[in-house]
Amino acid sequence: MSYQASDNRYEHMVYNRVGTSGLKFPAVSLGFWHNFGTSGDYENMRAMCQTAFDNGITQFDLANNYGPEYGAAEENCGKILQQDFMPYRDELVVTSKAGYDMWKGPYGDWGSRKYLIASCDQSLKRLQLEYVDIFYHHRPDPETPMEETMEALAQIVRSGKALYAGISNYNKEQTAKAQAIMKELHCPLIVNQRRYSIFDRGIEKDGVKQYCRENGLGIIAFSPLAQGMLTDRYLKGIPQDSRIAKDGRFLHSSDLTEEKLSQIRELNEIAAQRGQTLAEMALAWILKDGDVCSVLIGASRPSQILDNIRAIANTAFSEEELRRIDEISMR
Repeated sequence: MSYQASDNRYEHMVYNRVGTSGLKFPAVSLGFWHNFGTSGDYENMRAMCQTAFDNGITQFDLANNYGPEYGAAEENCGKILQQDFMPYRDELVVTSKAGYDMWKGPYGDWGSRKYLIASCDQSLKRLQLEYVDIFYHHRPDPETPMEETMEALAQIVRSGKALYAGISNYNKEQTAKAQAIMKELHCPLIVNQRRYSIFDRGIEKDGVKQYCRENGLGIIAFSPLAQGMLTDRYLKGIPQDSRIAKDGRFLHSSDLTEEKLSQIRELNEIAAQRGQTLAEMALAWILKDGDVCSVLIGASRPSQILDNIRAIANTAFSEEELRRIDEISMR
């Protein structure tokens, strides 16, 4: 059955400008990191994309090696785009990245011009698209000159294969250097994608949050729920069907110490007092001051997407709430 998008899909979503660019992100965006690979159910993937778009999530975030297996998320996204979303292509922001290992040999990793341009071409084939809206360098390369990496991004934009360039996992100094190079190249570098959550304050500590705010770059946050710790999943221990129990690659049982569980429960109490779930509060906390233009959510079923979208209904925090959240999470 053909997909017909909801007529009121934009009514309840908030859209934030990406730095000083003309582009806007939905406050909540859909990440394709874990659940769109070869091990996923295709019809469930379709349902998640449809649910997201029907509720105003206009950004699908990918990378060349998202899966599992590498490339699988882009392949599945490409099929879904062709099957359901080509009538809505101009309403979507579809992004990809390159920078981590993708194929064997010396040219399938990091930040060389050869790798980035070849990877972009491969991503477009898998996505079955003529262009992506943003192409990111996924991580800084300590060996390749940044001028080479940025020139490759600029060429990708000039060629029409991407509309904007982005960076990911760049610290303050790296971000400043990348922005300066791209200004010289007259290429729109508009966003830095960084990990950020109540439990992970890296962008505050290294100064990149303040730098981006003051210099016109947007920030989009990934892992906003700290791999699921900032949800109600682990309030009573480790469920059999949880990510820790089934997939120990990114979150381990040793991460859930008694102290961490105590923090999670206390944060959950604050969320309850606000009339939110812990996950809703954790997402709202990231969006509270406008410095982050979007949070990337992962989902394994459509209902999770609907749950997460409710975060945007209340992103205001009292000074006392912020003080308590800091006190609990940073002890």
